[in-house]
Amino acid sequence: MASADTALAAPRPLTEVANSQDSQGHSACQASDNSQTASEFIDSQLRLEADAREALPYSFDTCTQPLGPLRQALYSCLTCNPPPAEPSAPYTPAGVCYSCSIACHGKHTLVELFENRNFTCDCGSSRLPVTSPCTLRINQETGTKGGVHSEKPPSGNEYNQNFRNRFCGCSEVYDVNKEKGTMYQCLGLGSVEDGGCGEDWWHPECIVGLWRTWYEDLRVIEREVQKPTLDANGNVVGETNPEHKEHPQPPGFPNEDDFETFICYKCVDANPWIKRYAGTDGFLLPVYHWKREAGLENLDKGLANDPSIPTAGDLCIKKRKLDSESDESSHSSVIKRQKNDATGLHEALPASLKCRYESLPQPSTGLISLFAKENFREHFCRCRNCFPSLGKHQQLLEEEDVYEQPLSESGDTEAGGGSVGTGSLLDLGEAALSNVDRVRAIEGVMVYNHLKDKVKTFLQPFAESGQAVGAEDIKAYFEKLRGDAEAIKAAGGAAVGNAEEKDGDGKGDSRREQSGY
Repeated sequence: MASADTALAAPRPLTEVANSQDSQGHSACQASDNSQTASEFIDSQLRLEADAREALPYSFDTCTQPLGPLRQALYSCLTCNPPPAEPSAPYTPAGVCYSCSIACHGKHTLVELFENRNFTCDCGSSRLPVTSPCTLRINQETGTKGGVHSEKPPSGNEYNQNFRNRFCGCSEVYDVNKEKGTMYQCLGLGSVEDGGCGEDWWHPECIVGLWRTWYEDLRVIEREVQKPTLDANGNVVGETNPEHKEHPQPPGFPNEDDFETFICYKCVDANPWIKRYAGTDGFLLPVYHWKREAGLENLDKGLANDPSIPTAGDLCIKKRKLDSESDESSHSSVIKRQKNDATGLHEALPASLKCRYESLPQPSTGLISLFAKENFREHFCRCRNCFPSLGKHQQLLEEEDVYEQPLSESGDTEAGGGSVGTGSLLDLGEAALSNVDRVRAIEGVMVYNHLKDKVKTFLQPFAESGQAVGAEDIKAYFEKLRGDAEAIKAAGGAAVGNAEEKDGDGKGDSRREQSGY
């Protein structure tokens, strides 16, 4: 009972009352945040699993190593194979498939290499440490799944600097937090040993021969010439944040909507026969590798006056002349598709027809990269003289198929989906129960019912008092629980005491919530 003195006490200021109510409301919110009904938990779990499926849409329960060489998504594990600081230092590279990157190296630092051709997963081979075995394949020694390590590495895999987390002709270490602009993957017409790039990824500025900071340097020069108004932070007045400004393409680089793929100057130089296709049907005009030591301020002048670089007008004249000759000697209607044991698909011209390649313009001097349109494969000469060079590269004959793991199962689609490749955790539990024998299933259900009765006894006081069940309450209960009634009673009594104590001092949570059992 409140005393008279307490009842007649002077009223507190309104702000103090509001602060007190906010404090009580905050405590109530904290209690509510720490509690969760079973239905809410299942719903949140399903939402998390749906988010996981969106990030990792393919199942990852099967390693691709038994399938042999494939064009597939690859990852390099920097945790298992840390690259040396020096690019030229010895290094044992390794690539793992999509499934192994998650199931076997999920907690490691990985470099996403995207698609590479003719590659067999290295996971479980001697290229990776024994401490990181393949957990998806069957161990031939034990006959059980997992623990595969120290196997002979697959033959035929080719590695470039990307496996060291270095990319482009500049061999720069890739940092996703610092990288600006778009990089483009070369179609790849040769390994590093052959003088090519091995399907490397390139910065546009490095393709044309500029340095990585060309745009930043250009903006500095423009400021010195234009003398713009700067604010107190040194930024140009009226200009958007330079850190968020889109990184533009360098001079001489084509619009990305105009080409389907490109072949870098390294691969072109390793296959000089393909130079003559630059600027012809199926290809854009050649993109020259500019001499970077010339300086940025001389770039436009140098491109215009360099005699080794033909003008767009010259190339257009050559193209029109070629088109005229091509119309007269068109052979598209007489091409035959033949099977060749050495190369697979072989399309050959009758020997009586003139080789189209001979009518192409002479190759340009200097380093050039080729940018190809979507239909570029249709315009290669496939006569008996030209096909041997063309047939070495299957990617020039037809578009390559990329292997992808099957999409994960949808699980409970109405509730937001389930776990990647398995359905929801609820479905997983039901599936596991249905796969055990009848005796073990009955025993499991009996144990579950026994545990459910004990937990219900513990939760009953919370339901009667209206107190929210928090994580600490559950933790304390299971610490006290030893399987006997006394422990349950002690834990339940403590819950009732806590509730009465909070109700007595007026600072408890007055709201009633579903107990959750």
